[in-house]
Amino acid sequence: MEGVTKSLASRDDFVMFLFTLMSNKKTFLQTATLIEDILGVRKEMIQLEDIPNLPSLVQSFNQQQLANFCRILSVTISEPDMGNDDKHTLLAKNAQQRANPCPSHSEVNQVALLNIPGFIERLCKLATRKVSEASGPSSLLLELQDWYTWLDNALVLDALMQMATEDAEQSSTESSDESSLATSPLRHRLPQSMKIVHEIMYKVEVLYVLCVLLIGRQRNQVHKMLAEFKLIPGLNNLFDKLIWRKQTSSHVLHGQNQNCDCSPEISFKIQFLRLLQSFSDHHENKYLLLNAQELNELSAISLKASIPEVEAFVNTDRNLICDGKKGLLTRLLSVMKKEPAESSFRFWQARAVESFLRGATSYADQVFLLKRGLLEHILFSIIDSGCKSRDVLQSYFDLLGELMKFNIDAFKRFNKYVNTEEKFQMFMTQINSSLVDSNMLVRCIILSLDRFESQIEDVSVVEVLSECSLLSYMARVENRQAFLFRLVNIINVQILTQENVSCLNTSLVVLMLARRRDKLAFCLNALREKEYAEKYPGCLLNNLHNLLRFWQRHYLNKDKDSTCLENSSCISFTYWKETVSVLLDSDPTSLCAIASYIDEAYMDLGRDFLEV
Repeated sequence: MEGVTKSLASRDDFVMFLFTLMSNKKTFLQTATLIEDILGVRKEMIQLEDIPNLPSLVQSFNQQQLANFCRILSVTISEPDMGNDDKHTLLAKNAQQRANPCPSHSEVNQVALLNIPGFIERLCKLATRKVSEASGPSSLLLELQDWYTWLDNALVLDALMQMATEDAEQSSTESSDESSLATSPLRHRLPQSMKIVHEIMYKVEVLYVLCVLLIGRQRNQVHKMLAEFKLIPGLNNLFDKLIWRKQTSSHVLHGQNQNCDCSPEISFKIQFLRLLQSFSDHHENKYLLLNAQELNELSAISLKASIPEVEAFVNTDRNLICDGKKGLLTRLLSVMKKEPAESSFRFWQARAVESFLRGATSYADQVFLLKRGLLEHILFSIIDSGCKSRDVLQSYFDLLGELMKFNIDAFKRFNKYVNTEEKFQMFMTQINSSLVDSNMLVRCIILSLDRFESQIEDVSVVEVLSECSLLSYMARVENRQAFLFRLVNIINVQILTQENVSCLNTSLVVLMLARRRDKLAFCLNALREKEYAEKYPGCLLNNLHNLLRFWQRHYLNKDKDSTCLENSSCISFTYWKETVSVLLDSDPTSLCAIASYIDEAYMDLGRDFLEV
């Protein structure tokens, strides 16, 4: 009854009292279910530190209770969904941060959890605990297809387990033989098959909590603990227990913050992949995803190329890496290459692999993946597989960009695969169909071309520059200008989000490289000529001016973002700032200032877009 729930949810004393009832095993399940319902309608997020004796309460839970408690915790540590798309714009987010500079309730709650002794260690044990080794798990799971419509809650499942315990014990005394269990009536088999789904559902909740903590403000502290408690080797040992098969139901693509309402199996895999992405992204612990043999292979690649090993690799603690025949990254690559073209898993798989490559470009990391056929798989997916999903294609474009950046071997392999004009045109059609999705790849090609052109004393580089269709295409000034025009044209300050702000940074990369070669005035004049040709003078350059003003406000206050820009481009952040300042110069005589190219009648530079 919604009215009753809302009335109860508004009473802080009542909500806090409910948490005290969780210490009693007999009332735990009913209390947990009630708390979840109440938190679902409550307007204000509760503060975990207000719960009486929270550390001792959590420490009193057994592993099953802790897993169920994670479902409640997920509501308290996640930022609330803002609903309206307008509120997701960077303008709105920046305004919100200025209005509320203090840590949010969810961030305070994350700290409260991390202060509970042994909490992260127990979550790691839950996450890596082996799934029940029941006979024929896949067929038993298929029996439950219809159950999935309402068994979306581990708490409900726990209540069912309690009711089924007596029946399960009775059937086990009649026969404990696995073969007879498989042929016994369905009512006797359900408790066993439910246990398998149950373990998977537990892990969904636990992995979600770990994932949120990994992307929070305490990221480095969480990373250290997850490494210490061997989460990655544990997940590696669990990997083969996951069933990587095409689902009977159609997959929907899941947004970063979207609640998943699909089957436990699918939820589990997606949370698993999201965790890998969060773990690897711009962090030196990413090498824990490899085993000893694979780390030695990276060393050999660096040695052969006569380049020093990266610091993060050297600092990797080999006691904490994966064991077994394959590391987690290699296992992920294997299933990724077998995934059906339209599977939503491909999006998350590509994101997880891309996160391993992100940060400062590592030649050895790229070659390690190139040797495993990753580039050919990506090109097949983009050109030949018939994949229509924009999300999957975007994730593959981004991954291809990280894989090829500054890597002459990758461009050779590209040319070998894209060996006909028809294939090249198909590739370019895919890129041009949505620049918001493909602009990171465009940026990678432009940056790589710039570097290769400075290495013309190297015969192999000259050879690739002359033979590679992609580099030849991008070397033509008119093509780079066409990309610049389109990138500036598809965004404006009011619609900038975390998803499309990359278009602004790619535009800026084109302008910075032009400035390095004293071609900035040429670039700006070409934009002016394009405006007049399209019969809307001033529109493009005014927009670029506003975008760069926003860029200054947005990036000059964020250390992480500036580091990412520097690492991904190998251009110092100082040069980024200087180029923006030059372009925004108010001196009408400056040949590198945008204002110099806008006729006074069309000038519209004074509006303050920064107020929402």
